[in-house]
Amino acid sequence: MMGEPIVILLAEDDPAHAEIVRRNLESSRIINQLQHVSDGQEALDYLYRRNVYSDPACSPRPGLILLDLRMPRVDGLQVLKTVKSDPFLARIPVVILTTSAAETDMAKAYDCHANSYLVKPLDFNKFADLLNLFGYYWLVWNQTPKQDEGSTHE
Repeated sequence: MMGEPIVILLAEDDPAHAEIVRRNLESSRIINQLQHVSDGQEALDYLYRRNVYSDPACSPRPGLILLDLRMPRVDGLQVLKTVKSDPFLARIPVVILTTSAAETDMAKAYDCHANSYLVKPLDFNKFADLLNLFGYYWLVWNQTPKQDEGSTHE
C-alpha cells in the first residue's frame, strides 16, 4: 500500500462510535496508530502536550485529526478553531466526523477551515463503509507535508 503510517487523533465522546472507528481502520489493513480522547479539552491537552499528555512519547504529533462536533467540556468547533489558528497545528488535516447533517454546522466547520465533513450514518454497515472509503482516501492517497515534531509549542 501507498502512504506511511501516521498517528490519528480521534476526538469522540461516544465509546461505541470510537470502537467502530478503531475496528474499521484495523480491518481496512491500513497501519496507523489511533489515539483516542473523549472530549474537546482532552484533545487540546493532547495536542499541546499538557497534563497526562505532557510526555511526547504518550502524545505523538498526529498526522490527522478525526473530530466529533458535539463533545463535553470543549466542543469540536472550538477545538477546530484552536487547531487552525495555531501555526504549529494548522497543517494537520481535521476531518469532522459527526452525526449532525445540519447545514449550519457544516458551514461553521468549513468557515473554521475543516478539511472535510463526514456525517456518521445511523446504519452500522453504512458507517463501516464510510470509514473504509475514508481510510483509503485520507490514509493512502492523500498527501500532506511532514509535521515539525521537535516543538511542543507551549
